[in-house]
Amino acid sequence: MTTAHDVVGIGNAIVDVISHAEDKFLERNGLVKGSMTLIDEARAGELYDRMGPAIEISGGSAANTIAGVASLGGKGAYIGKVCDDQLGDVFAHDLRALGVAFETKAITGSPSTARSLILVTPDAQRTMNTYLGACVELGPDDIDEATIRGAKVTYLEGYLWDKPTAKEAFLKAARIAHDGGRKVSLTLSDSFCVERHRASFRDLIDGHVDILFANEHEIMALYEVDTLEAAIEAVRGACEIVAITRSARGSVVLSGPDAFEVAAERVGKVVDTTGAGDLYAAGFLYGLTSGRPLAECGRIGSIAAAEVISHYGARPETPLDRLVAERSAANPA
Repeated sequence: MTTAHDVVGIGNAIVDVISHAEDKFLERNGLVKGSMTLIDEARAGELYDRMGPAIEISGGSAANTIAGVASLGGKGAYIGKVCDDQLGDVFAHDLRALGVAFETKAITGSPSTARSLILVTPDAQRTMNTYLGACVELGPDDIDEATIRGAKVTYLEGYLWDKPTAKEAFLKAARIAHDGGRKVSLTLSDSFCVERHRASFRDLIDGHVDILFANEHEIMALYEVDTLEAAIEAVRGACEIVAITRSARGSVVLSGPDAFEVAAERVGKVVDTTGAGDLYAAGFLYGLTSGRPLAECGRIGSIAAAEVISHYGARPETPLDRLVAERSAANPA
């Protein structure tokens, strides 16, 4: 079986607009710290006008993960919808410049390319206000069968589950992957996202997902329990592998009856937590598609996550393959 890519990601193609903000700014504008809120184009313009100086970086959760896979030396592809506008061109260029295959046909005219206004408070928490624009127009016709069949893992972004056509696209991709003997992975993305789609997420996981990524709040929300231990018991057996991140307390990787606790990598200073989960997934999937043991997959994920929270933006600034090699040499297993 020919393998063209290690991981293909399917998600919301978004350009991130990142700015500093104080807690009072969030309060004045009715924003919930640490959340991801969907907004319309008018609200996006209103918040943008109120924000301080900002930087624009191509983002989107699954796209960040695929960028991380590429930085680790893996082969990545991406499926996501942009408009043929300036931000759409920027998004496509940024991915392709990393060596990621991105061939999804752009929308002509409108809606415009999606953007996420990310406000980073002094405690490094990020509050996201996202105008989805073109990215929610992704549908089953955008799923390229050859790309899915040629990837070891198809990685699905939970944020995209809001629209019926995107759900159809996910299910089509999952069927193609499994028919070709490949694996399907899902990230729950956000506890608010889980609250919106709890029942259908659980059905998706039970019927179509081999590898699940979640943080501790998301997994507890999924099973409506109050402790991580209860969530672990609930998710056991739902899919082949589950990776649960716990911020500074590292992660827990589950596979059948086995559980591996993985320590977080040390960070000199946490600057911006945007993309931590995305890059953890990148490291984990790179390790998995490279045939590494699960505990080592978790460690590579921790290294990638630590790098991205040490600076602004959700994509690596230091080549992750070099960073992993250096950390492995300094701390051999």
